[in-house]
Amino acid sequence: MAKRRRVANLLALAVLSAVILRPMHPYEMASVLRERGKEHDMDIKWGSLYTVVRNLEKHGLLEAAESTRQGGRPERTVYRITDAGREELADWVRELLSTPEREHPRFEAGLSVWGVLPPDEVTSLLQRRLGLLEAEIAAQRESLAQYAREVPRLFLVEVEYDLAVREAEATWVRSLLDELTTGSFPGLAQWRDWHRTGVIPPDIAELAERGGTKD
Repeated sequence: MAKRRRVANLLALAVLSAVILRPMHPYEMASVLRERGKEHDMDIKWGSLYTVVRNLEKHGLLEAAESTRQGGRPERTVYRITDAGREELADWVRELLSTPEREHPRFEAGLSVWGVLPPDEVTSLLQRRLGLLEAEIAAQRESLAQYAREVPRLFLVEVEYDLAVREAEATWVRSLLDELTTGSFPGLAQWRDWHRTGVIPPDIAELAERGGTKD
């Protein structure tokens, strides 16, 4: 089970990972994180950056190192990571790497209620999804191969993971589509009759009333 963090926003993790290199002011933190493409690795809302930085300081994970001013610009506070911040960062990374956590992708949400659409439409939609996935995978493979010639693998493993997840999804969708197009998907006839007649089969209605099969 995930630990309760003093600042739980994943942007805080990104900020700590940037500031551990050297002290920075928030604008510089954002620039570094954008250069690293962190918004592709985690859900980042850039508008909350200053709030996250203030909360990290409030909880003793960052501290002000100095304040600078250039010309007529507003004063900027440069922050450095504290010992507590280093411990929090390391502990957080250990947890993320070692402890599986249930996530809820939008695709899974759609699959959980896909029965409301007729199977032929679902098949068409999944074929469209597979086409988009295959295009993204091809582009990602090419990009990864290019980066691999210039960037140490230490900084590319999250890209490898994302590619592997997409490839696994594409493989699964292909298999599902095969069942739908060949007619081997269990209960396909009843599903089709439901949308043809407007009458929900009793066994499906019973499962829906019970809330499906999930714990």
